[in-house]
Amino acid sequence: MSSLPRTRRHLKTALVAAALTVSALLGTAPAHADTEPTPPALTDGFGLTQVGAPELHSATDFTITVTTPQLSGTHKIRIFLPSGYAADPTKHWPVAYFLHGAAGNPDDAAAAPALHNDSMITVAPDGGLKGWYANWVMQNTMLGAANWRTFHLDQVIPFIDANLRTLPDRAHRAVIGLSMGGYGALRYAENRPDLFGHTVSLSGGIDFGMGVIRGAVLATELNLPGAMCGASSSTVPGTGKCTVDGPVVDSDAIFGSPYPVFNADHIWNEVNPADPANLAKLRGDDIALYSGNGDAIDLFTEGASNTVKSRLDQLGIPSRYIDYTNGASLSPTCNGGHNYGCWAPAIADYIPHLQAAFAAAG
Repeated sequence: MSSLPRTRRHLKTALVAAALTVSALLGTAPAHADTEPTPPALTDGFGLTQVGAPELHSATDFTITVTTPQLSGTHKIRIFLPSGYAADPTKHWPVAYFLHGAAGNPDDAAAAPALHNDSMITVAPDGGLKGWYANWVMQNTMLGAANWRTFHLDQVIPFIDANLRTLPDRAHRAVIGLSMGGYGALRYAENRPDLFGHTVSLSGGIDFGMGVIRGAVLATELNLPGAMCGASSSTVPGTGKCTVDGPVVDSDAIFGSPYPVFNADHIWNEVNPADPANLAKLRGDDIALYSGNGDAIDLFTEGASNTVKSRLDQLGIPSRYIDYTNGASLSPTCNGGHNYGCWAPAIADYIPHLQAAFAAAG
């Protein structure tokens, strides 16, 4: 009787050896549960409750889904870890927050490969199809609760710092945004200079003094055709068009009345990133602006960026401005327009500068 277990063990050993031999011949390795990528376990807190299991894209790329009383529905946060994150459990890392554009989502971060960088953690939170990185004036639209600024600044950032090995200070924290997210990046840096020491706005709607920029916000609220469509890397299957902007909401829903009559537009003026009083709050920050002028949208974001750069200069605040016009100087994929063919290489141009700034901060 005692020889039977040994026979079974020998048979199992032989089968494993055979499997390894076949795998070697086929150029593949047998799957083992203990080699599957597993993201760090994150603990709920700061008003965020995780829903379901994380989506695993790779060993250093995963997405969690959360709920919060600050927003209706569920919301995704995509996280890129450096390849060495797991190997050195004592090391802490700087963090870059990526803010997507209108009609976009956190997965848009994958359209800019430079964001997945071995020298930093990148966090791409949901900003809504038309959230505009603001606490909305109206909380009773079809979209319900919409406190995007509170979600990002008071919940996501402390949640990430509590759960991942970050360097939790402004010198090691950046905010990168494009289009609608370009507004969010500059405005968040102005609103919370204690949080961000580095900010970059790409093709950003960053001057609410321009009627056309206000019109872009209204277009997203009212779902006007083609509004900010290029700001998403996602398309509706079978159409080639970007995702819709969700339910139509009131034109006053986000920032109140946009019309400059009897100070009705006072909120627009208060949150205008290009206002000199707001720009003055960026003193001491590492600031970069990017825009082209190759289509109807970027023609206006170029104008907004020119205004911001000029006012920063007048305030004596250093900044970098890369106006790549028709895109020829930036990349063969860039036509100077409002799209990831330009933003991906623009971000790739910016990341080495950010790496150097993080390194200089120690």
